[in-house]
Amino acid sequence: MSDSLERLYQAVIAARDLDPATSRTARLFQRGPSKMAKKLAEEAIEVVIDAVNGDAPAVVRESADLLYNLTVLWAAAGVRPEDVWREMERRERLLGIAEKLPKTPVKMPKIPATPEVRRRIVALEGRLRKRR
Repeated sequence: MSDSLERLYQAVIAARDLDPATSRTARLFQRGPSKMAKKLAEEAIEVVIDAVNGDAPAVVRESADLLYNLTVLWAAAGVRPEDVWREMERRERLLGIAEKLPKTPVKMPKIPATPEVRRRIVALEGRLRKRR
């Protein structure tokens, strides 16, 4: 997956200076970060709605739009995909791959220096239910 996002990122970088009349990416860059953020939020909401409605093909389509708009915002902010992967790896070392860092300060467990010692991956499948 990271190779695909890297290719997308490179395509976004290449398109940012094209003619805004013919390039959606260039148009987003021309309109600035607030428009980019608005488009990202719209796509995220569409993914959520389609997921709640159980429309997997629509979730796939809207997720692609979401990743595109996220990548545009990353490029505008000077963030590269590898920056995000590095942060994901750091979090995995601290909490395990299925966990998100807490918003409030929490006493973190001491992590041994050896990378082999990690929390187990938490399966979420049994805890998720679709709404009808």
